[in-house]
Amino acid sequence: MTRPVLEGLELPPYAELPLLPGLQIAHSWDVFGPDDELGTLNLLDDATVLAALQAAVTGERVGLTLTTSEIDPPLYGREPLRHTLLPMDRNTWDDRLDAFYPQASSQWDGLRHVRCRELGFYGGVLDSPPEQGSRLGIDHWADRGIVGRGVLLDIDRFLRESGGDYDAMTDVSVGADLLRSVAASQHVEIRRGDVLCLRFGWVAGYRALDPAERRAYAAIPGSPPYAGLAADSELAAALWDWQVAAIACDNPAAEVSPGDPAVGSLHRRLQPGLGLAVGELFDLEELASRCAADRRWTFLFLAVPLNLAGGVGSPANAVAVR
Repeated sequence: MTRPVLEGLELPPYAELPLLPGLQIAHSWDVFGPDDELGTLNLLDDATVLAALQAAVTGERVGLTLTTSEIDPPLYGREPLRHTLLPMDRNTWDDRLDAFYPQASSQWDGLRHVRCRELGFYGGVLDSPPEQGSRLGIDHWADRGIVGRGVLLDIDRFLRESGGDYDAMTDVSVGADLLRSVAASQHVEIRRGDVLCLRFGWVAGYRALDPAERRAYAAIPGSPPYAGLAADSELAAALWDWQVAAIACDNPAAEVSPGDPAVGSLHRRLQPGLGLAVGELFDLEELASRCAADRRWTFLFLAVPLNLAGGVGSPANAVAVR
């Protein structure tokens, strides 16, 4: 079982992290040790998890995971899930899943998902996933789960209440300063080890599309448009210096789409660069309504990734306990 590093480890500020040659991307490959499998999930040490239990006040539970087939048709060329119900005998039934893409609905990107070109995956791992053995598999995250204090930043609500013309289904880039403004408006402080849940309003926008519009949206070449995080180093610096354990976004790929090649890839900055756990397509709609109703934006966040040996990603399997 993979254990977090020693509690109390002081992280260097983003500005002091070394840069990957040629890419000028800051990396944390030496921060948690040469054989690290957890990345920023190391920040979920026992003391941090124990303190996070205090964020559960009422005991109400809110599921944060879309059904496996809600994104229909699937995005990025994935095949539709085929779910077959099978009778095993006269009294027993079973399921069979075909064309099951663990990252087609609410999901975690594991540390095998994105590499820094020829420099490798997180930690400088150069082998491709089929040759990596157990290295960087999503099963290491499943060993202990992802349990911590959740903080919801409702970007969609903030922008709408500010009177702007905001549409989550367009390429709005959300930078670090805007995240700080949302946090200030909600009177929340982001702490070391938090799971930062970011609601852009994409799930609500997607649900408003009719079947024909969904088919047309999925068929857009490359990546369809949606609001997301800016891909620049300032955004990566904010997340690292906040010392968040993970981010869980409600859009398809966390960062704004389509991106700007001149700015670069936030995925590359966060995952192979910083080892930051990234979740996407989370259903934050009900949670956002309840948080807004009592103006309380923190909760206990729990997720257990699929224990898939050597997996690249996993369904989210997440719940908020308020």
